[in-house]
Amino acid sequence: MQELMVASRNKGKVGEIKGLLAGLPFKVSSLLDYPKLPDIVEDGATYKANALKKATQIAKRTGKVTMADDSGIEVKALGNAPGIYSARFAGKGASEQDKNRKLFQMLKNVPMSRRQARYRCVIVLVDAKGRAISTVQGTCSGYITTKERGKNGFGFDPLFLVRRYNKTFGELPSSVKAKISHRARALKKFKAFIEKSRWS
Repeated sequence: MQELMVASRNKGKVGEIKGLLAGLPFKVSSLLDYPKLPDIVEDGATYKANALKKATQIAKRTGKVTMADDSGIEVKALGNAPGIYSARFAGKGASEQDKNRKLFQMLKNVPMSRRQARYRCVIVLVDAKGRAISTVQGTCSGYITTKERGKNGFGFDPLFLVRRYNKTFGELPSSVKAKISHRARALKKFKAFIEKSRWS
């Protein structure tokens, strides 16, 4: 069975990707399975640049077909910040709680009607030599709440309110999030590409 490497050590993200790609005929592994591989510095100017850098460098080190994603949350009232800096905008080593608190602070005096936000995810697939095969993206629109709600998911999920359900990603069942999230929408396109191209 062919192996697909996911260039991430984020347990929540890796678990989500494995679940959404279930049923495809290959083994999905990640950097969690290869602790000696280095972390890749995400210093690109776009989501795609960061994802491509991670995928390319890991593919060249492992000789495996590799996928990487870069994602972030874009808040309209903040000029679409933190965007590509979502994972590190609260400083190096900041916890998810630290990031959430900082985002709340930045929106302290912003009314709910102006707290529109969007999750964005870009996925890049490269071959075993690091050559790009495909790039897809997905988005999900919502609002930033004024307090954390729910314990599901990870990252900004307890803050991200989906108006259709009047629940945050932290409150929604994983089965619902697996259909509507930015990563789910990107992975749906990714999965369709693989099936259509017979890559596997």
